Amino acid sequence: MLDETLLDDPDALALADRRGLLRGAAEAGARVRTAARHATEAGIAELRPEGRPRAVLVAGPGTAAAGVADLVGALAGAAAPVIRLAPTGVAPAAGALRWALPGWAGSVDLLLIPTTDGSEPGLGLLAEQAYRRGITVVAVAPKTSPLAEAVGRAHGLLVPMAMAPHETVAEYGETLAASPGALWALFTPLLALLDRVGLVDAPPEALEQVADRLDRTAERCGPAIATYGNPAKTLAAELADALPLIWTEGQAAGPAGRRFAAVLAELAGLPALAAELPEAMPAHGVLLAGDYAAAADPDDFFRDRVDEPQALRARVVLLRDRATRRGRAPGAGRERADGTPPAESPGPETPGPESPVDPETGALSAAPAARELVLGHGTALSELEPEEGTALEALAELLAVTDFAAVYLSLASAGLSPR
Repeated sequence: MLDETLLDDPDALALADRRGLLRGAAEAGARVRTAARHATEAGIAELRPEGRPRAVLVAGPGTAAAGVADLVGALAGAAAPVIRLAPTGVAPAAGALRWALPGWAGSVDLLLIPTTDGSEPGLGLLAEQAYRRGITVVAVAPKTSPLAEAVGRAHGLLVPMAMAPHETVAEYGETLAASPGALWALFTPLLALLDRVGLVDAPPEALEQVADRLDRTAERCGPAIATYGNPAKTLAAELADALPLIWTEGQAAGPAGRRFAAVLAELAGLPALAAELPEAMPAHGVLLAGDYAAAADPDDFFRDRVDEPQALRARVVLLRDRATRRGRAPGAGRERADGTPPAESPGPETPGPESPVDPETGALSAAPAARELVLGHGTALSELEPEEGTALEALAELLAVTDFAAVYLSLASAGLSPR
């Protein structure tokens, strides 16, 4: 159960937050600025790429690296395939994860290695394997990590991971890989890189806009803001004793929803399912009518329920990327430094009231049908949409609000003491 009194007690939240998760969420905007500066100092702004890579390979452990791969894939769209390399096994001797390149990967491909630790021997071996095949390697990792040395030997590019003064590499490697700050520390330099190679549109001014949006969202979702006016605390309270079914619509909402499900499990210990509309409706429809339905009560009416935990009930969380549906895709609208054309634009912006037709795909929005299905089953529904802005700003706001919500759940849930 959730201790809702804790949510509105900033001092108690600070005492419970032994891992500094709230601070990490609040500092996300500053982390973007620091990471962008590190990318510039590493030389990304001076790169003169000869065309786009054929494919982008992403390898790294943990929730942060998985989230980065998902976000890169969503933003790159059809400009180039983005493939996350999952670990292929564990080395028998050291018990370390191993990664392997696909057989077709070669010199026209790009390997990205985002990691909050950098001590994984398997990633160093992967960088060396990529060098032997002529694959360009770019890593975001702690500056003094073994991976940094391996990337240097592979003649790759290392961007030191942006860390706050109060953090250490040991903390990140052991307990903070799913923290909000970790995601932006890894993701921001790769945005700058992919801008240079023509896969996304993320110039320095766009990254500054992202940082500003993260700062504004942190002000709205901070611990000093009461639950009734705080979207993250409200969402955390609504998800107490619920099975979250995270339904998404829009280019940025998909990866944001999948990350939300991952951090709910890793930080708050709460299982959650994520799916994109319209597929989410048939995929999760049985959960709205089965044992997790709002009216489900298969137990004996006369059984003593005192001191027994409340059964989980499904609650749909609808995340929609309003900016993506009304604006341009992240890869559109700007010629690259190497002369390659920008990614295809979906057309002019369509401001004004929300249209039921998605201007990018021409498809009808599935949100009205989703609401009808949810309410028809008497299931609780939470909705979250970003304010107007670019696609990257919308993505930043969705990630920030859901990260704050997961942190509040982890701190205020009974029986889930912070590690």
